[in-house]
Amino acid sequence: MAYTRGTWPPFFALLLFSLLSATHCLLGNDKEKNCMYAVTVETSCTKGADTSNHVSLRFGDTNSNDIVVRRLNSKHVRRVDPLEPQVLDDISRKPFQVCMVDQFQVTGKCVTSPICYLYLKLSGADDWRPGFVQVRSLEGPHLSSNYFYFRRVLPRHVWHGFDTCPGEVTPFGIKRNRKV
Repeated sequence: MAYTRGTWPPFFALLLFSLLSATHCLLGNDKEKNCMYAVTVETSCTKGADTSNHVSLRFGDTNSNDIVVRRLNSKHVRRVDPLEPQVLDDISRKPFQVCMVDQFQVTGKCVTSPICYLYLKLSGADDWRPGFVQVRSLEGPHLSSNYFYFRRVLPRHVWHGFDTCPGEVTPFGIKRNRKV
């Protein structure tokens, strides 16, 4: 195909535009903003409620902003008083002990609406009985979750929790507004 006036410049303009668009998309994904969350976990006071197993956490909002923490107990921050939000210690110690409230700091994708679902997963051989879990968004209190109450032994190796995202009852079941 020979060069004729007017055929190559549009082709190169289209090629240049495609390359610039692809570069913009690749660079745009790297700049996704991360936010900090304070996760408060209470272990109930029942004998044998503690665990030394790996605990994973998954939470998010109605806009498909899903945050997964693969190993929550590796990022322990501090122990807090269950009745008062004061800090009892800032030293590292084993989390998820009987009758203790632990606080963790995690980083993840930013939520754009209030946190409405939370799941825990226990990996290991022993049992764990969490009392409650709450996730506070440090970006804004209006995005924080309510308390999610468990108060029972968590099943092992499966996600177990609550989804309080708005939904609509239909003849086929509950239709979630959350984008999956």
